[in-house]
Amino acid sequence: MKRSLFPALVAVIVGVYIYAVPPGTTEEIAERIKPFGSVCRVGDDCGSATEVASSGPLSGQAVYDQFCFACHLSGVGGAPLLGDAAQWEPRIAKGIDVLMASTINGLNAMPAKGTCMNCSDEELQAAVDYMLEQVN
Repeated sequence: MKRSLFPALVAVIVGVYIYAVPPGTTEEIAERIKPFGSVCRVGDDCGSATEVASSGPLSGQAVYDQFCFACHLSGVGGAPLLGDAAQWEPRIAKGIDVLMASTINGLNAMPAKGTCMNCSDEELQAAVDYMLEQVN
């Protein structure tokens, strides 16, 4: 009885293996599963990563899109919504110096620099300016 199960078991294993092999050539499979990015360590020659890092300051919209939108698009922790004049009006009334101090140092639920720890004060100023331009 054991001998009659062996061919069936082999057929099942071979069948599973055939269906488990992804389609495409070895090169196509390698292209699909290659790593998305890489780590650049200090002292390594990182090619284009160095060029990107030295490409200049981020625009206000770029800072907003990367760091500010998560709270200012949904109002998390009382963050004023992008474009909502009623929420921004009392903040604007305090002046740009107070807005920048809150941006740099954090305020209430907002962390310092809005989590953009590598942003310069100029980049943060550009982000604040961008958000203020959106106020209707």
